[in-house]
Amino acid sequence: MNEKSKRSPEKIIKEIKRKTRRKFSSEEKIRIVIEGLRGEDSIAAICRCEGINPNLYYRWSKDFLEAGKTQTTGVHC
Repeated sequence: MNEKSKRSPEKIIKEIKRKTRRKFSSEEKIRIVIEGLRGEDSIAAICRCEGINPNLYYRWSKDFLEAGKTQTTGVHC
């Protein structure tokens, strides 16, 4: 018997769940974007560590900066 035929149904389900699309909370996205803005590590290294595509990081970063602009446009000092 090979290794694949020995796996239990529970293990197979866990593997499938691991391979499905991850959903990041707003807090996780903000944490990752801020980590990139700090500049301590490269964006590529952060994305590898988090398991995301760099394009996704840059989309989150753009959304984050746009949200900051809309929040500050109504503030007058």
